[in-house]
Parts: sequence; structure tokens; C-alpha cells
Amino acid sequence: MALPSSSTPTASAPASLGERWPPLESTPAVFNQFVWSLGVPEDDVEFHDVYGLDADALDMVPQPVLAVVLCFPDPPQAKDASYPSEQLLISGEKETQDQVYFIKQIESLGNACGTIALLHAVGNASSKVNLVENSCLDLFFKSTATMDPYERAVFLEKDDTMARAHLLAANDGATELSDLIEEHYVCFVYVNGTLYELDGMKDGPIKHGPCSSISLLQDVVPVIKAIMCNIPNSINFNLMVLSRKEK
Repeated sequence: MALPSSSTPTASAPASLGERWPPLESTPAVFNQFVWSLGVPEDDVEFHDVYGLDADALDMVPQPVLAVVLCFPDPPQAKDASYPSEQLLISGEKETQDQVYFIKQIESLGNACGTIALLHAVGNASSKVNLVENSCLDLFFKSTATMDPYERAVFLEKDDTMARAHLLAANDGATELSDLIEEHYVCFVYVNGTLYELDGMKDGPIKHGPCSSISLLQDVVPVIKAIMCNIPNSINFNLMVLSRKEK
């Protein structure tokens, strides 16, 4: 089961040009300029396309992979869909909740799921990413470190610097905002030996079993295939990874 090239216009949802959180185009060019503008050095990490789920395509992906970002069609029933082996963290699992950086996507954040996926990717790889001191991301993560997912969402919605950066990234895409189709972003990360799916539309992180820094990309393939099978009548899927640059 192959994934289309990132030349396919993909974003989070249709939006007006005046919206505070318009959709982001799902391309490495857009996400790289976005994450670098927020305070991640260009020589530190980089987003890359994943062109297929077969072994040959996965072998082409630069390692080490810190996070995987999937953009996929978001039909109404997707919010209630269940995928194999998923286990939503419950509020009582306080220790695990504190270990996984998660932001809830509240209604006022509109089409910010691309930015939330980026924050999930970097926020859960903070020990491997060298943020510029006092940059937008550095201040954001320091300010929200002790907040719960909803409080982080409220903080993000009010963060004018982040909103301006998001708008610039949205305008950097090659696709007109009015032409973008309804899509949604989720992020996959590994934390303490476990694979987590981070979807701001869900109530919390979803556990998908054992994982390691070496096997992250391979471990996420069955989950992605299950998502694709659940939406069989669409080809609008795009997969990217956030990889650390070897120095």
C-alpha cells in the first residue's frame, strides 16, 4: 500500500484567508521552514517525505527518526474510529500522562492540527532537539511544561507569535487555501519504549505497543495501514518524518 507524493495538496480543512489558524500544506518544504522559524536550528532536524510503506521506501528515510507525521482524510466518522491495538490513556495514568507531551485541539484552534502535530513531534523529542534559547518554541515549551493538555491548548490559541508563524507557514504552501481539501494531522512518537499516537481531537495519547528509537518508523506502519484501510475510498494520504541530522 503506497503513499502519494507530497505534491498532492493536503492540509487540515478548508479555511478563509482571514482565519487565525488556516490549514497547512503537508510538504517538508512548508514544515521545515515553519519549524526552523520557531527556533530549531536548520542543521539540527529536518522533515522528509515517506513515499511508501514497503521496506525499500522505508530504507530511504534518513535516520534517526524522531517523529512521524501523518496527514489523512478526516471524514466525520473518523473521530470515533478505532484502530487495532489502540489504548487511550485514562486520566488516572498520571505518571505516563506527564511523560508524553500532548495538546488538546479545542474548537477555537480551528485548523491548527498541523501546528499541533509539529509541537507533538518536537515536544516529545526535546532531549534530542537543540532549541534556540528564548525562541518561540523554547518559550512555548517552558511555559506549558506543567500544564495539562487543555491548558496548553488555551495557551496556544492566545499565543500571537505562534499564530503569526502558523499563518506564514500556511501562506508558504503552493496550494491556494480555498482549494485545500479536508484533512487531519496526527503525530506518532516513542516515549520510554512505547509507541504513542498523538491526535489533538482525541482525549489523550493512544498507546500502540512497544517501540524504540530505531524501530519507530517500522512500528508505526501497521497503525497507518489500519487508518488507510478504514478510509478506503481516498488516496489523500501523506506521510512525513522528523529526522535528526547527523553531524
